[in-house]
Amino acid sequence: MYKVGNIYFIAAVVVIGGALFGFDISSMSAIIATQAYLCQFNQLGHNKSGLCMGPTESVQGGIVAAMPGGSWLGALVSGILSDRFGRKTSIQIGAVIWVVGSVIVCAAVNIPMLVVGRIINGFSVGICSAQVPVYISELAPPSKRGRLVGFQQWAITWGILIMFFICYGSSYIDGKAAFRLPWGLQAIPAILLYIGLLFLPESPRWIAKKDRWDEAKAVLALVHGKGDQNSPWVSREMAEIRDMVEFERANADVSYLELLHPKMLNRTSIGVFTQIWSQLTGMNVMMYYITYVFTMAGLADSNGGNAVLLPSGIQFVINVVMTVPALLWMDRWGRRPTLLAGAFLMCLWLSVNAGLFATYSRPARPGEFPSKSESMTISGPAAKAVIASTYLFVASFAPTWGPVSWTYPPELYPLRLRGKAVALSTSANWAFNFALAYFVPPAFVNITWKTYVLFAVFCAAMFVHVYFVFPETANKPLEEVQEIFDDSKPGAIKFLGTPAWKTRNTRHLVLQQERNEVSSEERVGIPGQEIKGTTSA
Repeated sequence: MYKVGNIYFIAAVVVIGGALFGFDISSMSAIIATQAYLCQFNQLGHNKSGLCMGPTESVQGGIVAAMPGGSWLGALVSGILSDRFGRKTSIQIGAVIWVVGSVIVCAAVNIPMLVVGRIINGFSVGICSAQVPVYISELAPPSKRGRLVGFQQWAITWGILIMFFICYGSSYIDGKAAFRLPWGLQAIPAILLYIGLLFLPESPRWIAKKDRWDEAKAVLALVHGKGDQNSPWVSREMAEIRDMVEFERANADVSYLELLHPKMLNRTSIGVFTQIWSQLTGMNVMMYYITYVFTMAGLADSNGGNAVLLPSGIQFVINVVMTVPALLWMDRWGRRPTLLAGAFLMCLWLSVNAGLFATYSRPARPGEFPSKSESMTISGPAAKAVIASTYLFVASFAPTWGPVSWTYPPELYPLRLRGKAVALSTSANWAFNFALAYFVPPAFVNITWKTYVLFAVFCAAMFVHVYFVFPETANKPLEEVQEIFDDSKPGAIKFLGTPAWKTRNTRHLVLQQERNEVSSEERVGIPGQEIKGTTSA
């Protein structure tokens, strides 16, 4: 079958898998404040104004947390699927599962049915979110890898934005169609993802691992050599892949337990904590429950909260726009400086919000807001400062921890462990996403503004952790990254390898090497080429 070899086109298609996560975030955040949703899943009765109050705060947390709960399991399973069936095929399996979950969610008539559908959707997102970065990182050249894997985060932000405004428009529809329409429409991108993947090549590293060497070389030539299998870049990549595959084949079969071996434990913990810290920034929680925050800041109307949707949508626009600088310059900045800057700035804005709520807010009166999680109210200039600080928080996350948290883990691991290792890292993301999604509504009720203090402390802790433990991996071939963790080198630390603060971004060396080997490699290859011997998934 005809295969597309343009690396940017490949990334644009496959990151639709990331957009599915974005669709889910805003399909909840934009709907949980609407009367159509609150009345359909009402447990608390009506307030003094006659408005439905919806589910209890713990049940609402459970509904939101159902998706990351399913994603945790999907991410773990994805490593097995990926190693057995391939990176591309595992993503296609995830696309099919998403469609099934979307149908169930769209048709939900009660809370249990909604939760089941969201768990199924989450299972799909877990598979795609774990394997999309692996697929792209194994196809992309080192000088473009950060940018291309970062497209995953950009796709998430676009998914959030597009679905949010679909939900915003649907909120003006009377009746249950206000939430059923967007929940049904979110199946369409998964269908497009499945079809698009039919025209993309499989990962050459996975193919080589299956001893299909001619096919692996053809894919590398298609994507990096403009169809020329004698390209110096292709020859060098094939030699590195062959050496790595033969070395790994001399070792035992891969299991998750191997990731806990003393020689692997450091990089396993780095990958896992990259994803854990990205959740403990509080960003996805702000995405899910932003309507709660802005309602407390006085932006809701008296007719059920639709007025809060438009200002909430502004943060999603900021999220999309501010991800672009990372796509353009992430490989130039490097991973470490980007993560450190993001942690510092997010800690600052969270502390500002905590101080504003602590100083200027008052407890909400019973029945003042539809949800008990909207436990405070703040007004005047302080409310405007809360809104501005929230926007600045999003603008700090979007170009830093957002894209780097997806780019970084696949760069850490050797080929034979990469599928399962990234699956484990991503499963940690979803485990904490689940816990935080469930925790935040009761937290706003019980500890109110101190919720912001908690996340600010997490951001301070991640700054310290990154500085002392996370090495620089930007612009290094995936096989070369393994040398960073070699603890037998002079100056290395036992079981840790080269001290993280001594690692450097070598972008200028990589670019010079690529220019010396083949000047045309900086230009993207031809958009399509027939790969002989390749069978479509």
